[in-house]
Amino acid sequence: MAIRRAGGNDVPALLSLGAEHAAFERLPHRASQRAGALALALDGEPPRLHAWIARLGSEVVGYASATLDFSTLDGADYLHMDCLYVREAWRGHGMGLRLWAAVRDFARARQCATMQWQTPWWNVDAARFYRRLGAGETAKLRYGLALDEA
Repeated sequence: MAIRRAGGNDVPALLSLGAEHAAFERLPHRASQRAGALALALDGEPPRLHAWIARLGSEVVGYASATLDFSTLDGADYLHMDCLYVREAWRGHGMGLRLWAAVRDFARARQCATMQWQTPWWNVDAARFYRRLGAGETAKLRYGLALDEA
């Protein structure tokens, strides 16, 4: 298995994985309508989006993506892991851990104070995985407002 940074040329694979991820989490998936924006976010200087792809041979089996941000409350940079997804057939084989470690190592190299992410409340397997990594959870509600539709 190989994990590598993703770029704009990986947009088709990311769109496919993202569509599966959105369906798994019961969320809308709009990225396919914005493939060009996704490529620009990955290839911009500096990139606005950082992503990693896990491959087993020629098969893409998972991905992770993240953005860098600044916390007012902490007064420090942090990394927001937007997505971590492994195709169902490959879960439990260490793919998620390797993707997560790649994101963590990236955050450490950029001297981020913390990593932050979320998972649906019903995804008990993900919650168990994150707790085993030593992550703590917070009791917050996440809100979203589609500005192109409001």
